[in-house]
Amino acid sequence: MSVETESYNAALELLEKAKVEKGGIIVVGCSTSEVCGGIIGKASSPETAEQIWNGIKAAAEEYGVYVAAQCCEHLNRAIVVEREAVNLQLKCGIYEEANVVPQPKAGGSFATMAYKSAKSPAVLEHIKADCGIDIGGTLIGMHLKDVAVPVRLEHNKIGDAYVIAARTRKKYIGGERAKYEV
Repeated sequence: MSVETESYNAALELLEKAKVEKGGIIVVGCSTSEVCGGIIGKASSPETAEQIWNGIKAAAEEYGVYVAAQCCEHLNRAIVVEREAVNLQLKCGIYEEANVVPQPKAGGSFATMAYKSAKSPAVLEHIKADCGIDIGGTLIGMHLKDVAVPVRLEHNKIGDAYVIAARTRKKYIGGERAKYEV
């Protein structure tokens, strides 16, 4: 199975299980080095990033959600996302844009691909996504909403990299007398 197909299947499975609403955001951290059988940060592959991007983007478009691509540690795990996805938050001052353009060795191949593919890219220090996929141990937790719930995927490998997924849920507040939505 191709890396693009594996990426599509993993993203599609997560979006099905997470029940993300249209307009929601899926955050993706991706080590192309790990996908290609290497060590994170040591063998970045723009070609592999393009395949992964194409697969995940296709699944996201089917669900009407945005993809937020996490940069590597050299850019403090900043996020590349379509400006359209966060326009209101930018105007309200909830999110603040950073001035940087990801590159394969400073941001990572996947984030570079997301930036190049965006109609109007925004690079943010932080985001609060509805669900996420971590491909190869990139640590996406800082970019999920406050209550993250693990999602076990059948499609849990892309290339040689393990995939870990999560969805988020609303916080339960109010204690034992409170009633909650299902």
